[in-house]
Formats: sequence, structure tokens, C-alpha cells
Amino acid sequence: MDAPAPPRRTRRSLRIAFAAIVAGGFATLLVWMALSFSYGTGERVGYVQKFSRKGWVCKTWEGELAIQTMPGVLPEKFYFSTRSEPIAERVNSNLGKLVRVKYDQHKFVPSSCFGDTEYFVAEVQLLE
Repeated sequence: MDAPAPPRRTRRSLRIAFAAIVAGGFATLLVWMALSFSYGTGERVGYVQKFSRKGWVCKTWEGELAIQTMPGVLPEKFYFSTRSEPIAERVNSNLGKLVRVKYDQHKFVPSSCFGDTEYFVAEVQLLE
């Protein structure tokens, strides 16, 4: 004797659950790739003029570096993020001072939960 076939409603629920698991896995893979692989790296030199911890649930450090190209010219602003507490402490200790910021650029980060910008500071060096 064969076992009775499961009702249609059960099969449909299983398909929906499987599709949700696959979609969740794909989304997790995309987030992991966006945060693990750097699109670009670089350095900027300027004065850290603003640095604060933001976020309702996911707290990240967001900063603003004023880059002055020539005296008398309005400075360009470089916005950056960090999730690292040691880097945040280093930036906070150098507020208002001339620093070199080394950063990694991560494109397609899906949420501001990981940082408001695509530039994540990896190192801070005091120049003055």
C-alpha cells in the first residue's frame, strides 16, 4: 500500500518556506560579499571636524573630514563610517587635528545598519 499524498496546502506551504529560505540565503550572501570585498582603497588627509555615534539599533560611528586644497578655498567634505571601537577612539582623540585616514570602499552595502557611507575607515594617523 502506498501512503496517501500530502494535501495540496502542505505542498504549497513547503514551497513557500523553501523559497523564503533560498531568498534569505541569497540576501545573506550579498551582504557578506558587500562587506567582505573592498571595491577600492585610498587615503585622505584633512581635519576631522565631526564624529558621532548614530543609529537606533545598529550603532555606527559617522565622521566628516574637512579637506582643504588651498588656503582661502572652501574645504571639501569627506564622509566616512566605522564600526570599530579602537578606530573610533583614535579618531575621537584626534578631533580638530590634521590626520591621514586610510579607508576601504564597499559598494552596495544594503542598509545604513552597517554604516551611512560606503567609505569605512581602516586606519587613522596623526600628521601634526
